[in-house]
Amino acid sequence: MATLTESSIYARRSLRYFIYFVIFIIITRFSLNVLIAVYKKVFPPAPTPPTVAFGKLPKLPFLDKQKPQLTFTLETVDGSLPTFKDQARVYFMPKISANLLSLDFAKEKAQRLGFTPDAVQISDSIFRFSHRTSNASLEMNIVTGSFSISYDLAADPSPLLVKPPLPEVGAGTVKQMLSGANLMPTDLTGPIKNSFLKTQGGGFIEALSLSDSSLVRLDFFRKSFDEMPSITKNPIQANIWFMLSGLREKGRDVIAGEYHYFPVDEEQFATYPIKSSEVVWQELTHGNYFLTNQGSVQDGENIKIRKIYLAYFDPGVYVEFFQPIFVIEGDKDFVAYIPAVTNDYYGE
Repeated sequence: MATLTESSIYARRSLRYFIYFVIFIIITRFSLNVLIAVYKKVFPPAPTPPTVAFGKLPKLPFLDKQKPQLTFTLETVDGSLPTFKDQARVYFMPKISANLLSLDFAKEKAQRLGFTPDAVQISDSIFRFSHRTSNASLEMNIVTGSFSISYDLAADPSPLLVKPPLPEVGAGTVKQMLSGANLMPTDLTGPIKNSFLKTQGGGFIEALSLSDSSLVRLDFFRKSFDEMPSITKNPIQANIWFMLSGLREKGRDVIAGEYHYFPVDEEQFATYPIKSSEVVWQELTHGNYFLTNQGSVQDGENIKIRKIYLAYFDPGVYVEFFQPIFVIEGDKDFVAYIPAVTNDYYGE
């Protein structure tokens, strides 16, 4: 029968062996992880090939503007072309179809926005609604749900006589208005750009500050997808925007605006090969680009290109797929777009 001393010796010895075993396991696991990491670096796994599950993609609905004759010089921050991954996601966009209840749904939206349900038909799909208490009117496409708001400032210029709200206050007003009509998309969480406006010559020009302005314009952009921003046909204007006055009265606070939104199904996507930056540069220098903003660029100039990056194109009209593009930015506010997916995967 073991004595108390012998039992104590056995216990300490067992504890020591257990500690050695734990240390051995830790060292073995660490060594194994290092070996696996080195192996993967020396013998990296083959990249997963693009699925191209949607087949040939429809061409993007770029505006085909007349382009000046230009040459380009690359002057990015590091003086070289950026490096991009070799594939990107293309997302499916559900189609919106007309049905027998389309007009009823439009009337309900109009009422939630503060307008009467009495609709005046402008075309097969466009209907106009008057505001209950003001000179505002709403025109809505009952099929797509897109709409515009306008206010008769000639009949009532009072909204121009009050200093507009701070941008963050105006953004809250718009979000509340859209949420009340169930028209606040969950992915409308991108940047909100603001600009101050004042009247001149029967129109609006940009004001230098809030104190010098009559209205504030707010542009609401869609969120980024896969860390790539959502870009519209005009890179400084969103598909959802509103102009607000300083009046707090419903119907006289929102003076103008447009709402063009088409949902993206983030669960349905396919991957497609995309062009390298070298191919993009070659297409740019050969004139195979879509001019989005000419800025102050004149014919015959040499434009210094400062930035090239990937984005998703949000055209503001229905398209079947939400697709990536390359955005090229240069001096004098020059901006151009080039489809990112390799040309082999575009149909006619």
